[in-house]
Amino acid sequence: IYFESVASHIQVNIAQRIMFLLRVIVLALVCNNSVTAFGLVSRRDAIAGASAAAITTIGTSVPAWATVTDETPRVTTRMGGLLEKYQDTNRGWVILAPSGWNKFEGEVGAYDVKWQDLVDPKDNVKISSTPVKSSTTSIDVLGEVQSVGESLATKRNAKLIAATERQTEGVLFYEFDFAINDGTHQLLQLSVNKGRIWSLDANTSEKRWSKLSPLYRNVV
Repeated sequence: IYFESVASHIQVNIAQRIMFLLRVIVLALVCNNSVTAFGLVSRRDAIAGASAAAITTIGTSVPAWATVTDETPRVTTRMGGLLEKYQDTNRGWVILAPSGWNKFEGEVGAYDVKWQDLVDPKDNVKISSTPVKSSTTSIDVLGEVQSVGESLATKRNAKLIAATERQTEGVLFYEFDFAINDGTHQLLQLSVNKGRIWSLDANTSEKRWSKLSPLYRNVV
């Protein structure tokens, strides 16, 4: 799951700064020479100075969280049509969901949206969310990712296979891989955005895990 408003904000901000840069360069090209208090400045120097100023403006205007060095880009592959883009404009998120699966909207207390395989209902992907207080802005409020994963595994009566974290477009995601004792294999992703904690889980039977694993890893 990805949250559209964060990316849109960055793109609009940079686009505006690039347009400003272009206007400054064009203005500099119109002038043969620029006069300063110290004399004449060549057209080349004027353009260079204007460009440097505009680029500085671009660099300082992007929010600090937009330049995190350990950013992980969002997944864009659709696996030859096995995945399709689904965008929830009202809630401001987008996901690559399994193509051709049944989609169900909102079951109170269970999920916001669910996709389920036509043949085997054990194969499903669910998104759910819960409001959090305004001071909660990141999933790390729950604790360190490994500790959170171990706690969740205990509650699920499951084995924790892996617990990882990544940051994409300014949002921190915790991701977990569980082998549940009832024979279910689950990938779980947790994040905080827009005043809510978001949960995305992809489930299948342990027997089908090897087949669905590549698909699910591009969903979560």
